[in-house]
Amino acid sequence: MIQLPLQFDLPRTFVPPLRGMARQIALASGLLCYGFVRARRRSLSIIVGRQGVEVRAPRWISRSEVEAFIREKESWIQRRMNDCRREARPFSWSEGECLPLFGRPVHLAVPRLPCTAGARRVLHEEGRLVVHLHAGDDTEQLRVTVLAWLRAAALALFQKRVDHYSRRLDVASPAVRLSNARTRWGSCHASGRVLLNWRLVHMPERLIDYVVAHEIAHLLEMNHSPRFWSLVEGVYPDCRAARRELNELEKQLPEL
Repeated sequence: MIQLPLQFDLPRTFVPPLRGMARQIALASGLLCYGFVRARRRSLSIIVGRQGVEVRAPRWISRSEVEAFIREKESWIQRRMNDCRREARPFSWSEGECLPLFGRPVHLAVPRLPCTAGARRVLHEEGRLVVHLHAGDDTEQLRVTVLAWLRAAALALFQKRVDHYSRRLDVASPAVRLSNARTRWGSCHASGRVLLNWRLVHMPERLIDYVVAHEIAHLLEMNHSPRFWSLVEGVYPDCRAARRELNELEKQLPEL
């Protein structure tokens, strides 16, 4: 779900989102730029995140119907975009800064090593993420090193949980790839490929489990039918509560 920030008060600026077809529509509040995705679904949906707006539609719905739906939801879209701008907080890549790791806060510790002291590395200790950098490394190197470690930690845990829920649902365990999306936590393709958003590394493991169970259930039901939700609830009974909590915690995540 990665898109660039889109606002209603930029009538002459069109910044195309990275997901779906880039479109724009003139609304009472200004020009809205959004990503448009045709999908195998039964209804229209609008997703508003920190990075922009995505509209998903069944293949048979016309563009005029899509735009009428957007106009109908204009007030809600604007409120949600305003909320997202207020929710986002900048992250300072510096000693002592705090970020969530699997639902628990960790503080960055950044000891500097002589260039001859070996490779850069990251160690997770109780309440701390110790990032060993070289003496001449800058803030961007700190960011790159931590993000690489977070993605590796995410992938290792995700694969274990995918293996677990694959056994529970009696399906072959797929290989997991990381997603950098902004409008969804995971996706499952008809080929059996599962993508999980690396930003789940910030979430408690119980919420990671919900996303994993959801996507593995799609290996059996490529839809959101009652049978699909029955499969999810069979292995993750608190799925509805988890979904609500995930949406709330997403608002608090740092922008790394």
